[in-house]
Amino acid sequence: MTSRLIAGALAVILVSACSHADEGDGQVLVRIGTSQLTRTDLAKALPVGLNSADSARYASAYIKRWIDSRLISDIASTEIEMADIDRMVNDYRNRLIELEYRKRMADAHAVTEFSEDSLRSYYAANKMDFILDRPMLQGIYLKVPDNAPNLAAIRRLYRSDKQDDIDRLEKEVLTSAIHYDYFRDKWVDWSQVEMHIPYDFGDKADAFLKGRDHFETTAGGFVYLLDIKDVLPTGAVMPFDNAKRLITERLTARQRRIYDANLMRNLYDKTMADGKIQLFVDLNL
Repeated sequence: MTSRLIAGALAVILVSACSHADEGDGQVLVRIGTSQLTRTDLAKALPVGLNSADSARYASAYIKRWIDSRLISDIASTEIEMADIDRMVNDYRNRLIELEYRKRMADAHAVTEFSEDSLRSYYAANKMDFILDRPMLQGIYLKVPDNAPNLAAIRRLYRSDKQDDIDRLEKEVLTSAIHYDYFRDKWVDWSQVEMHIPYDFGDKADAFLKGRDHFETTAGGFVYLLDIKDVLPTGAVMPFDNAKRLITERLTARQRRIYDANLMRNLYDKTMADGKIQLFVDLNL
């Protein structure tokens, strides 16, 4: 019965809000105790770009949520010790302030740039942290229309080891290739290659790549060509150049922790020296 009354009241509220004023200047939509929801409040909450029907549905749902929250608040405030709520809110606020301050200080002052020697030293000492969980490869990837007039030339050139042929290949692909990626000089994660080729490689990439120097498949009017110069199998150590970003992230995180620990210790020592902390317990217990 109560839900039907609320729904009926909402309908009246929405109609009166859209057609005529029933409370002063027509701003008030709902009032529960000393809390009230106005048309201005509702307008601020409405997302931009809704059509009339969606706006009406959103408004109705918003007002229902507002009523529910105020009903619970009014009842709960008489049965819950509000001092506990105030304490929890204040604790949470202080924690947010603390975390934001420490984050901003670390962002501004913690070391985030490291020399090549530092990165290589970390890599050498922690190689087992960079074991590959899937293969990496070097090679060339191409996507070419299956009716490209120079497809035969591209097929021949992309597998060549001669620099002159690669230079010619790059001129050929300018006229017909949809996608061309040369990575014979760097290691690329297999997943970055696999995602571009419409072929079911299964879940055994190492077995597929082992002993293979090229791959070709046709789908949807395109020919997909993959030259495989070299492969690092699952379980191998990630090359340094690929590990650099991860190492930098780790060293940055470590420097942020060091900076944060020093910041809090210095703040504590300064505040103690200024006599702003009165400590009545032994923190070393």
